[in-house]
Amino acid sequence: PGQLREREVRGGVGAGRGHSLPLSWRPQQPKRKRVANLLVPRLFVMTITTLFSSTDDSGDDDEATTPADKNELHHTLKNLSLKLDDLSTCNDLIAKHGAALQRSLTELDGLKIPSESGEKLKVVNERATLFRITSNAMINACRDFLELAEIHSRKWQRALQYEQEQRVHLEETIEQLAKQHNSLERAFRSAPGRPANPSKSFIEGSLLTPKGEDSEEDEDTEYFDAMEDSTSFITVITEAKEDRYLEAEGALWPLLTGVSPLLWQVLDGASLVPKGSSKVKRRVRIPNKPNYSLNLWSIMKNCIGRELSRIPMPVNFNEPLSMLQRLTEDLEYHHLLDKAVHCTSSVEQMCLVAAFSVSSYSTTVHRIAKPFNPMLGETFELDRLDDMGLRSLCEQVSHHPPSAAHYVFSKHGWSLWQEITISSKFRGKYISIMPLGAIHLEFQASGNHYVWRKSTSTVHNIIVGKLWIDQSGDIEIVNHKTNDRCQLKFLPYSYFSKEAARKVTGVVSDSQGKAHYVLSGSWDEQMECSKVVHSSPSSPSSDGKQKTVYQTLSAKLLWKKYPLPENAENMYYFSELALTLNEHEEGVAPTDSRLRPDQRLMEKGCWDEANTEKQRLEEKQRLSRRRRLEACGPGSSCSSEEEKEADAYKPLWFEKRLDPLTGEMACVYKGGYWEAKEKQDWHMCPNIF
Repeated sequence: PGQLREREVRGGVGAGRGHSLPLSWRPQQPKRKRVANLLVPRLFVMTITTLFSSTDDSGDDDEATTPADKNELHHTLKNLSLKLDDLSTCNDLIAKHGAALQRSLTELDGLKIPSESGEKLKVVNERATLFRITSNAMINACRDFLELAEIHSRKWQRALQYEQEQRVHLEETIEQLAKQHNSLERAFRSAPGRPANPSKSFIEGSLLTPKGEDSEEDEDTEYFDAMEDSTSFITVITEAKEDRYLEAEGALWPLLTGVSPLLWQVLDGASLVPKGSSKVKRRVRIPNKPNYSLNLWSIMKNCIGRELSRIPMPVNFNEPLSMLQRLTEDLEYHHLLDKAVHCTSSVEQMCLVAAFSVSSYSTTVHRIAKPFNPMLGETFELDRLDDMGLRSLCEQVSHHPPSAAHYVFSKHGWSLWQEITISSKFRGKYISIMPLGAIHLEFQASGNHYVWRKSTSTVHNIIVGKLWIDQSGDIEIVNHKTNDRCQLKFLPYSYFSKEAARKVTGVVSDSQGKAHYVLSGSWDEQMECSKVVHSSPSSPSSDGKQKTVYQTLSAKLLWKKYPLPENAENMYYFSELALTLNEHEEGVAPTDSRLRPDQRLMEKGCWDEANTEKQRLEEKQRLSRRRRLEACGPGSSCSSEEEKEADAYKPLWFEKRLDPLTGEMACVYKGGYWEAKEKQDWHMCPNIF
């Protein structure tokens, strides 16, 4: 390619329509560079790239293409490549003959003898004719290329659109099949005619068939934030003689299994919804969510890689709750901690604490909307001593990065506190939400002090497809008094995985590393615990890794999710507790989230007014921030704006202290809020709304 050599150039390649170039005017061309290095062919390479490049980032399109389609594509691209070679040849001929014509014209200008003019003019005329013919050939070749490109472009665009529609349909079908499979599997497990003690196994915390090799998972698969050194074990439910004795002497079951009667009584009632004796009638519904359309990509395309809290978002992407209220919503299953107070064994108490830590994710399975980012100094109280037996207070202690401090006191004998900093990134196809900070839980009677951190949440299909949320990674819960530990593993969900959706597994061990309980379940439904009666190492696998085999007794329910209220799909999938969080209450602080105007307007369905109010509040907050930074002064020792803001702003109800267990600085409750509420003295509160 690239040389005309001794062949005739006819039609759209050589001398134009109905012309042929004399061989005497076709000198041998030297070897040329690649087409992409030429000016004109480079333009057509760009055209090909624009028209025909349709490869998806995931690489699935190549796999879905049939061999016939690939052959046709290869043949078409080959023809286009030949056309580009012809264009390259014509381009070189135009350059060559154009230069020769220019020289001839120069020589013509310098003629002095009239007799020579006739011969020179003849040469000039021949060269001009040759140049015109070559130019026509160039134009015809371009026209042929353009026609061919347009024909195949339309064809491939239709094929690509069809393939995209089929792919979306396939994803939806697979998702439905996965849900049906999980439903059938759960129905089979709970079938009354099923054997009492089937052989079950957990490999890496996953349920297996009796032939464990049929459900092995590729260990080389890399998931989001799952740690490589996560606990790897096999659990086998034993069929003990005591099981048959249990049928006649059920009252002796706790003694025969080694589980304390008190814990057994606690677990027997763990699935029951606690009935409070609230004197206040709480609301059970909110206005239905309006159906407003909005082009998400038009807003998000310029936000890839940015911190999510710094992106101005309309309320169309929000739910009518603030981040402080979402943090308080973790207390929905507080009765697990109320029951854990009565456990005399620390490892048994750890099981309930682990179930509580998992239960906080159950409200997120359908909650794909973004909560309101609180204003600096915004607070939220939950005063429910009468029915829930607790008081909770949250305060937004930092705006960049967004950080909230939380303190809970329960009259049943436990307290919980945390400072959570939300770090989030928009990655184009998904959003990663990383809560940073330690959660502390202390039981006053026993002195057991538990510490853990939250896992990573990921919202998928931000641009195209159905939004869904997943939890992934490991959680380690440590009792700093006894050094008991619980390792929880959140398995990432996949359409093609053999694992149950949203699965969670874990092991509770004492300070010596001896396993006492195996935990299993899902973060959106329930958690169970099984007592370990014996453990031993398994035979090494093909890759040399060795797992621990745990022999356990039958599982006992620790926690089960409450059903959603009626019509929840039209109320942002709020739970019963979430429906009451933004309910208007008298006597709260003027900085309480219930009084935030844009959030209240959104709840009422007035989204346009809410967006206007949201812009006003954000501008007011920016003005207050500039004033604080100016007050900090240019001579301040703070090296960054975040440090200046932290130095200039002091939380009202919390203060920074060194956490002796984690070695980190964290905001802890310093008191005074409930006393101020009792006196209704809020003079110290800033005007943030």
